Amino acid sequence: MFCKKCGSILKPVLEDGKRVLSCGKCNKTQEPTEKMTFSQKVEETKEMEVIEDVEMHPKIRAECEKCGNDIAYYWSQQTRSADEPPTRFFRCTKCRFTWREYT
Repeated sequence: MFCKKCGSILKPVLEDGKRVLSCGKCNKTQEPTEKMTFSQKVEETKEMEVIEDVEMHPKIRAECEKCGNDIAYYWSQQTRSADEPPTRFFRCTKCRFTWREYT
């Protein structure tokens, strides 16, 4: 949304516990005229930790060279020029060792 007074972009702010739109140029505030979703950027700190590591790739039967496990996640990625076939990557479900296969 744009400021009705000067035409600048309005930014969402909290003013007295109420969400309003504020102009950074002329400091005019106004209430949103339509339903809007407000979000807040959260900065990462060194104290954050991974609670759950979820792998979203499909699984396939492939033997891990490192631990011998026979199930791995797999995905394809174009690592060379477009006229070359894609590279297949595998990651062991047990030890997380990653290897690739050129086709």
